[in-house]
Amino acid sequence: MKNDDHGFRLTRREVLKAGAVSVAASVVPVTGALAVNPDETPSGRAPVNSKVAFTVNGKPRELDVDTRTTLLDALREHLHLTGTKKGCDHGQCGACTVIVDGRRINSCLTLAVMHEGSSITTIEGLGTPQKLHPLQRAFVKHDGYQCGYCTPGQICSAVAVLDEIKAGIPSHVTADLTAKPRLTPDELRERMSGNICRCGAYSNIIDAISDVAGVKA
Repeated sequence: MKNDDHGFRLTRREVLKAGAVSVAASVVPVTGALAVNPDETPSGRAPVNSKVAFTVNGKPRELDVDTRTTLLDALREHLHLTGTKKGCDHGQCGACTVIVDGRRINSCLTLAVMHEGSSITTIEGLGTPQKLHPLQRAFVKHDGYQCGYCTPGQICSAVAVLDEIKAGIPSHVTADLTAKPRLTPDELRERMSGNICRCGAYSNIIDAISDVAGVKA
């Protein structure tokens, strides 16, 4: 118990109660004029929807989406193509890799409405269980996966890597920029470095890609 010069008496229990009340008051949801409408953006305006039309795995698709919707969420949540995985959602793991107009991209880093008229290929569009893409067969043959979560992105990226090399597109480790790049281990490591495999199946992934390319890993 504490006494002060004015005769004010305050017990330790009362101090703790007062503190608890203060904390509780600080986390009570704001109501009235300050409440946030879940249907509004942080700026206070309603979200804006827009139509977007593109081709996905050879089929024309049209969506009416919030303009903030990423291509990844459009594929997964609107078109139900869940083969494309959401990993880090920051463009760091490569699990969401898809092929857009022949080039691989991280679909979590781009908005769906930016791809009006684009041709998009996801893992579902590369092959089927009855007719696998050569790289899909190679991943099975060389056991290029463990948990399998990153595998769709790995395969989409690998397909684009082989196309890049075939087209003569250099990478950061291409020694001779005047000649067509070759599929060397250094080239593969550099070009696939944006696709993370947390299970560590990298050596088998390299074997699978090299097998399809017809070179020795």
